[in-house]
Amino acid sequence: MARWIYGVGGFLVILSFSFFLFYSVRAFNITPDRPSASYTAPDYRFVLVTEEVDNDYWRLVEKGAREAATKYNVSLEYTGPKQANLEEHIKTIEMAAASKPDGIMAQGLNQDVSATIINRVTEKGIPFLTVDTDAPDSKRVAYVGTDNYYAGFLAGQALLKDTNDEVKVGIITGRFDSANQKLRVEGFKDAIKYSDRVDVVAIDASQITRIQAAEKTYEMIKAHPEINAFYGTSALDAIGIVQVLESIGMTDQVYVIGFDVLPETMQLLKDGKLEATVEQKPYEMGYNAVELMIQIIEGEDVSTYHHTVTEVLRKKDLKQLERTTPGGIKLP
Repeated sequence: MARWIYGVGGFLVILSFSFFLFYSVRAFNITPDRPSASYTAPDYRFVLVTEEVDNDYWRLVEKGAREAATKYNVSLEYTGPKQANLEEHIKTIEMAAASKPDGIMAQGLNQDVSATIINRVTEKGIPFLTVDTDAPDSKRVAYVGTDNYYAGFLAGQALLKDTNDEVKVGIITGRFDSANQKLRVEGFKDAIKYSDRVDVVAIDASQITRIQAAEKTYEMIKAHPEINAFYGTSALDAIGIVQVLESIGMTDQVYVIGFDVLPETMQLLKDGKLEATVEQKPYEMGYNAVELMIQIIEGEDVSTYHHTVTEVLRKKDLKQLERTTPGGIKLP
């Protein structure tokens, strides 16, 4: 009799616990710790290392890469320093390599360190793609991005076309140790070197920040009041330049050409405060890099250079651009 009572009691305890568990799952949305039936393990894992993780330009590169990763069933990690910093950039690439991904995509660093860090990664059997900035002396498999010398040359040609009489140019560049920034300055100077009316009178670096772009612009104008044109070679430079010109009432007196099509840049172009900007294709860079990395891993022959389209936009061009650019930038 006692054994029967204990048995019934045990059954009731188990039954009560089962009801408790069932309704806990219903009430608190507790889900079993197992993948859903629709889950598919990614085919590959890639790491995209950015120069500056929250930079608007690099977020567009990331967006393109993520859309391609989703399409091709690739796991993508996006990482980088909070602010542009060469040492942090190197450490991030090293940590990425230590995690043994199937491929790494990153901006080429300056000429002194690019080959060392990239070669170290490739010697571990990890294919390396440079994005936005190349490192041609390294063992990177290929480069995806702007032809930066050509982009700078286009900027110089645009200035020549848009201006008359004598022009004194101040250049605000992102960083002196950045390969892509150097090429953009070099291309610009080559475009204007045969003109007897255009001269570069000063150049300084913004460290890829709007604040320093503004500070360097102000200092440059004080030291060289004859400047009547500015060229900004990184995404935030022209924004900082125009900020200073507005504050001192000189937007109508100074020609400004910048880089990239960030929303604020496009608004300045629409408002006539910026004469021109060099449009790159960061979304396409990210998307193409993922596609190319898959081809490399799967043994396909790929070319070394994959240049994305580059062109100069002016206010008059906006009327013809009734579209949304890939990456979600709405052109005014």
